[in-house]
Amino acid sequence: MEILILAEATPNYATGRRKTAVARVRLVPGEGRVTINEKPALQYLGRRVLEMEVLTPFRVAEVRRFDATVKVVGGGVSGQAGAVAHGIARALLESDPNLRPTLKKAGLLTRDSREKERKKYGLKRARKAPQYTKR
Repeated sequence: MEILILAEATPNYATGRRKTAVARVRLVPGEGRVTINEKPALQYLGRRVLEMEVLTPFRVAEVRRFDATVKVVGGGVSGQAGAVAHGIARALLESDPNLRPTLKKAGLLTRDSREKERKKYGLKRARKAPQYTKR
């Protein structure tokens, strides 16, 4: 019986990524608080919409019994929010594999692989060519 309690209390770790942002997520039993880089989610992200995006995995899985501690680096605030949501979804999946169909249907387990394309030589941006002139 004691082993079960220890297994329940062990944290679940996962990594989430979006654009150039990488979020390392640690889930521990708690009341559903999310801390990003040692600040509350709303205070760190600055926008309620981004906070809602971060909390989406908890809402979809109908789980409120975990506190998430997140370290996120790289990218902008929006990309970081996406990375945190991805990491939380993966950590929830690690804690309970039965949540997979629910999280998958909501698209939270899919890594959004879109990244900025590199600039090519001879061009002004990745694909924008200099303006053509006849003379």
